[in-house]
Amino acid sequence: MTVTLDQIQAPIAAEMEEFEKKFRASMQTRQLLLDKIMGYIVKRKGKQIRPMFVFFTAKISGGDPLPEASFRGAALIELLHTATLVHDDVVDESNYRRGFFSINALWKNKIAVLVGDYLLSKGLLLSLENDDYELLKIVSNAVKELSEGELLQIEKARRLDITEDVYFDIIRQKTASLIASCCAVGAASAGADKDTIERTRLFGEKVGMAFQIKDDLFDFGTTEIGKPVGIDIKEKKMTLPLIYALQQADWLTKRRIIYNVKNNDGRKDRVQAVIEFVKQSGGLDYAIRIMERYRDEALTILRTFPESASRTSLEQLINYTIERNH
Repeated sequence: MTVTLDQIQAPIAAEMEEFEKKFRASMQTRQLLLDKIMGYIVKRKGKQIRPMFVFFTAKISGGDPLPEASFRGAALIELLHTATLVHDDVVDESNYRRGFFSINALWKNKIAVLVGDYLLSKGLLLSLENDDYELLKIVSNAVKELSEGELLQIEKARRLDITEDVYFDIIRQKTASLIASCCAVGAASAGADKDTIERTRLFGEKVGMAFQIKDDLFDFGTTEIGKPVGIDIKEKKMTLPLIYALQQADWLTKRRIIYNVKNNDGRKDRVQAVIEFVKQSGGLDYAIRIMERYRDEALTILRTFPESASRTSLEQLINYTIERNH
């Protein structure tokens, strides 16, 4: 039986509701244009997976009931992460995010960049005003890693020479660092010791790695999912299934596939040829095995914490993230 997100959230449902109100209130401003944009951002928030990781890890690290610092930690992550997304949409010239118009599509690039700056400074002030230096250090480090990961990916995409090691470095920085910081913030906000904070950080990193590999697998799927099939190939992004498939190929095949990736120009036949090649070369099966390995490593770390409703929910949340179909 598939567990729903609402069922997973049950042990922290009241806290999530409280967080929602606090976060909404913190986004209000007397500057009219800014208030309108903040309202738009709050309204289209996704599944709220990041605050869930903060609250669950706070609880398994001894923060039950949740201290105020956990709510501030979750808000800090949401503010800084949203700032990076708003800036990302400008960089990528993207008009949509999760089916909604992006800020730059509605209000143009200049305003979007300023809104990203505003969110960033709001997060910094929230921490500084409450002396949450440890939380700020954790999240600022994640934002730094995220930027480095993006730049590494751009640098490597030009030559399409990404090895598995480089791919893992990119996703560790781009995706896993954020979930790792959610978990470390949860533990730190509950006053956990350094070893516990590091254990939760590592747990979050493993979950983040599995999460990103799952995301990359969607690109080769046939079901209707969150992003159109083949989008990574169109954007010349080298993901694990393709990297593995190329490693198994002879020189001539490799050359032909790389040519198709480099010169696909959005052509469906070339993108489809790459997808078929990856499927036939065992690229998907290999990526699934690696994803499951990261999931199992995350579960092993999680089971070093005492049994509780929050620990059970975290186990379910891990499985939810890698069994999801969008």
